[in-house]
Amino acid sequence: MARFAYWLKLAALLGVAVTFAAIPLRQATADAKLPGLENRKGDKCVEDVDIIRRNHPDLLKHHRIETLRHGIRTTKYSLKGCVECHASAKTGSVASAKDDFCVTCHAYAGVQLDCWDCHASKPKTKPVQATEQQASPTMNPVQTGGANQ
Repeated sequence: MARFAYWLKLAALLGVAVTFAAIPLRQATADAKLPGLENRKGDKCVEDVDIIRRNHPDLLKHHRIETLRHGIRTTKYSLKGCVECHASAKTGSVASAKDDFCVTCHAYAGVQLDCWDCHASKPKTKPVQATEQQASPTMNPVQTGGANQ
C-alpha cells in the first residue's frame, strides 16, 4: 500500500509540473504571429483561408485520389494551381527558400513538407517555340511510322 501511495504522489507531482510548464508554452503560441501570405496572383483562394489552412492536406489528397484512381481531372484543388498562384516572385517557387509560401506555414505549424518529393515546387514555364523544327539526322520526316523504304 505504501508503494501505491508513493506512485500516486509522484504522479500528482508530475501532473502539477506539466501543468505549470504548459502555461508559458500556451502564452507563447497565443502571441505568435501567423506567417504572411502575400504571394497571391488570383483574386481569392478556392476556399476561405481558414478552411484552406486547416484542410488543405485533405483537399489535396482527395483531389489526388479523384485524379489518379477515378480519372476525374479538375483544377479546383489542384496542387499545380496552388503553385501557380503562390510562387514567390524572388525564387519562383513555393518551397525552395525559407521565406517561400509553403515553407513559412509548414515551419510555423511544425509539419514536414513532403509534397515536393514528387511534385514540382515551381510553376512550369511556357516552352519557347523554335522558329524551325530541326529534323533528326537519322530520321527522314517523310517516313511513315515503321514502313521500310
